[in-house]
Amino acid sequence: MSQDVTRALVRSHRRFLRFLEGKLWDRALAEDLLQATYAKSLLKAGELRDGESAVAWFYRLLRNAIADHHRQRGREARAVERAGRGELSTVEADELRAAVCRCVGELLPALKEEYATTLRRVDVEEASVPELAAELGITANNAGVRLHRARQALRKRVQGMCGACAAHGCLDCRCATPPPRPKGLK
Repeated sequence: MSQDVTRALVRSHRRFLRFLEGKLWDRALAEDLLQATYAKSLLKAGELRDGESAVAWFYRLLRNAIADHHRQRGREARAVERAGRGELSTVEADELRAAVCRCVGELLPALKEEYATTLRRVDVEEASVPELAAELGITANNAGVRLHRARQALRKRVQGMCGACAAHGCLDCRCATPPPRPKGLK
């Protein structure tokens, strides 16, 4: 890559980032896609000599990266829908379960201990609500209420960590390690 091309791409960094933010509405995701696209450009830009044509070429790479991202999101959403209908192959179901368990497992310590235990036993270890009730020495109805509240608390934590994508069933989890649970938070 020529120095003119490199300078043109570096000078346009802010414009590229604004372009991506306008399309994705997520600064962190925009930054990630921009960096990945810069990395791809290193492999593909050997024949470019003109800085101005390099900027137009790079915008095309960015549009392709956005399209790839949306296609991936669509595949994930379709997988979640198929999982809900029980239509996944065993391998797909195992991969989906591993992704969900990894994300949920990282968020459980941020919940009240009774909620974390409830979710771990029922949703991760697949214990039934009556089994959980017997283990805890409470009624099945009380265990069901606790499970409902635990899921609500987890949903709030996921939305707080993952933002709007959590409401759409996103599995492209880029969540940071969750902060410790604030005192008095349910």
